[in-house]
Amino acid sequence: MSIWQRIADAIAALANGEGLAAVFDKLWAEPEKTVAFTIAVIALGAKMAKADGQVTRGEVAAFRQVFTIPPEDEEKAARVFNLARQDVAGFDSYARKIAAMFDDRHDTLFDLMEGLFHIAVADDDYHDAEDEFLSVVATIFGMTDAEFRTLRARFVPDADHDPYFILGASPDMTIQEVKQLWRQLVRDTHPDRMMARGVPEEAIKMAEKRLILINKAWDDISQKAA
Repeated sequence: MSIWQRIADAIAALANGEGLAAVFDKLWAEPEKTVAFTIAVIALGAKMAKADGQVTRGEVAAFRQVFTIPPEDEEKAARVFNLARQDVAGFDSYARKIAAMFDDRHDTLFDLMEGLFHIAVADDDYHDAEDEFLSVVATIFGMTDAEFRTLRARFVPDADHDPYFILGASPDMTIQEVKQLWRQLVRDTHPDRMMARGVPEEAIKMAEKRLILINKAWDDISQKAA
């Protein structure tokens, strides 16, 4: 039985009056958590889209870009998404379950945060409620404030585009230390390395755009230091 058929079977339980959160908790209690994790990721993305009060077509399209779903399974995924996007309540519970599953894979949680940021800015309006939502999720994922500000600088058009924030660096670092960070970011954004982490092709395309920003930040810093 495919994962999406198992998700469809789980959703069928909703006909008996159970809510999505209750179904999710039951699935999470099972030893094999793939279905529960998939539901958690979809739900978290949907609640991110709802954070500012409304879900736009652009945000739905952004979700599809970040979380690749086979065409034949889109109807099942849409059912989960539509159930989750009814409100924002409970998003932190999904985030905690995901964090627990990847407590030793900070890079995977970082990738997921990038996907959530992509959804947040898809309607060309980064709302205060979205910033608060993402800040809470970032804390649950174990991200530092500096890491969160770095992501925000890379995604939000009117955020502080301080080149040091973009690179996750600080002005008191030596130029060599900053250069090392920049080189590591370039390596981490390489398509082969991202695919090895299971990042969807669409997300890799978005990373290429962020790489332009990362390289520009390094150019700005290195030119000032010259």
